[in-house]
Amino acid sequence: MVRYAKEAENPAKSVKARGFHLRTHFKTSREVSQAIKGMHLRKAQKYLKDVVAKKQIIPMRRFMGGVGRHAQAKAFHTSGSLGAWPKKSASIVLDLLKNAESNAEVKGLEVDSLVVEYIQVNRAPQMRRRTYRHMDASTLSCALHAT
Repeated sequence: MVRYAKEAENPAKSVKARGFHLRTHFKTSREVSQAIKGMHLRKAQKYLKDVVAKKQIIPMRRFMGGVGRHAQAKAFHTSGSLGAWPKKSASIVLDLLKNAESNAEVKGLEVDSLVVEYIQVNRAPQMRRRTYRHMDASTLSCALHAT
């Protein structure tokens, strides 16, 4: 059995999905997950598809060293209009949401009423090989709650 950081208040009306040791950067995965927290499932999926297509931006709030300024980030009122389009992290979180959606269908929940209530990103252990550039990995877990 997989251990989650937070258990749902009503397990009958919630679903979970988890991915670990994913080959993506921890910092961008954290920013992507914070951007979709509290969104409805369909809205979060559309938002992440727009991020991959560079129609919408992910605001960079905590890990913002070396991040460029973009006009799309003005809508989020971030410090200095900092934002990015982390394609790989967005697509991995999108796959995680797709997994949670299929878990909800199997459980018999209404998919349109699901909300991303809890999402967490942890650093994964470093890879055991010689790297000549910085490589990072992350662990994602997501909990959706039907309203």
